[in-house]
Amino acid sequence: MDARAIDASGRHAGHDTLAPGLALDQIGEALASFYDDLIAEGIPENLAALVRQVHTPEPVSEPDPVVPMPVRKSGRLALVVEDEATTQRLAVSLLDETELEAIGCDSAEEALAVMRDRGGDVALVFADIQLSGVMDGLQLARAVAMLWPTAHMIVTSGRRSPRPDLLPERVVFIPKPWSPKDVLVEAERATHEPPPAVP
Repeated sequence: MDARAIDASGRHAGHDTLAPGLALDQIGEALASFYDDLIAEGIPENLAALVRQVHTPEPVSEPDPVVPMPVRKSGRLALVVEDEATTQRLAVSLLDETELEAIGCDSAEEALAVMRDRGGDVALVFADIQLSGVMDGLQLARAVAMLWPTAHMIVTSGRRSPRPDLLPERVVFIPKPWSPKDVLVEAERATHEPPPAVP
């Protein structure tokens, strides 16, 4: 090796001494700066491999993907009363993303059967006004307002909104096509706002 080689004291000609406290990456950078000269002078392959190993940074591992936490269910229910299957599935899927457990009903009569069984657990009833059974959504809204007044009630329709005097107090009307945001806002109210006082 020529005069540029590292001497026994750890000093390289023309360079500062490598202090014992240097970090491994700093040592690697220093060794890498001499690598080409060392190769030209025919250093053993095992030393060249060591230099490459010191200089090569560790691969950075990818962070674990963020998995959204599932929504904790409150044990309360949301009834979707809709006879159009695609719209019912959409509303049930939407409300299943909230703290409520959503149940689809094809008719007002089916919804009333659920209310008779679990009316105390129902936080929200979301019903189309036009239904295929004997009762329509307005009749269902009046029955729910009278028998289960703590349940939050929404009615919807693609036709014009019903006259205000046909809607029981506190029933919310959302026109079709409804916005998911509007439905989620009402679900939030049903879940977190205190229910109305029962006279």
